[in-house]
Parts: sequence; structure tokens; C-alpha cells
Amino acid sequence: MPNNPRPVLIYRAALTDRTPAQIEGHLSKRGWTNAWRNGIYDFHHYHSTAHEVLVVVRGQARLTLGGEGGSQVPVGEGDVLLLPAGTGHRNDGSSADLLVIGAYAGGREWDLCRPEETDVEAARERVGQVPDWERAPTD
Repeated sequence: MPNNPRPVLIYRAALTDRTPAQIEGHLSKRGWTNAWRNGIYDFHHYHSTAHEVLVVVRGQARLTLGGEGGSQVPVGEGDVLLLPAGTGHRNDGSSADLLVIGAYAGGREWDLCRPEETDVEAARERVGQVPDWERAPTD
């Protein structure tokens, strides 16, 4: 897992009582676009070409951040996670109603990397080339 020297930022209950469309609009105004709606994969993975934001619209989950042996973090409605490029993450269990909106800084195209299938050194190079985000997703 390449991870990133930048820390994961978690904004607790930052975007509550909003519809998915309102959340997508909020993120878009702050430069977080190329959005999707779904859950979070239940296997370790990371994105080497984009910083990702995850917003829990409803439900709850327990995530592992940083790869195997990483920190376990509970998340719930309204929580916003900013995952710098290369940050490993996995859903370790969630409620049946979990809905997450994801988006990417600057609308960058994202890749899906699994540590067991990816050249980590090449991924680290890609991570190092990802430009910083312009605005936090909650500003």
C-alpha cells in the first residue's frame, strides 16, 4: 500500500440532512467532481491518480484505513473522509442501508489499485504527481 504522507481528514457529521443531489452540488462547488453513489469496496484498495472524498449519506460502516493492519474507523451519516491519493481503504462491515457519495479533487480520473495486483513503486510515482486539492470538501 503506497499510502500518502498526508493524513486522512475526517469531518464528523459535516454534511447531514442533505439529499444526495445537494451533497453532489456542495462537493462540485468546491472542486470535487466525477461523483458516484454506492457503497465502499470490501477489499483493500487505493487510488493512485486522484484524491478521493467519501461522504456517508446514510447508514454506517467500519473502515480500515491504510491497508492491512491499518486503523479501524467507524463512520456514519454526514461524515466526510478526505483520502489523499494512495491511501488504502476497505469496508469491514456496514449497515444494509449504507449510501456513500464519492468524488475526486479536480474531477480527476481515478484508478482502482489492489495492493496484491499493483506495482507499489510505480503507484508511489503516480501518487507523487497528483496535484493538491484547491478546497477542502467541507469549506
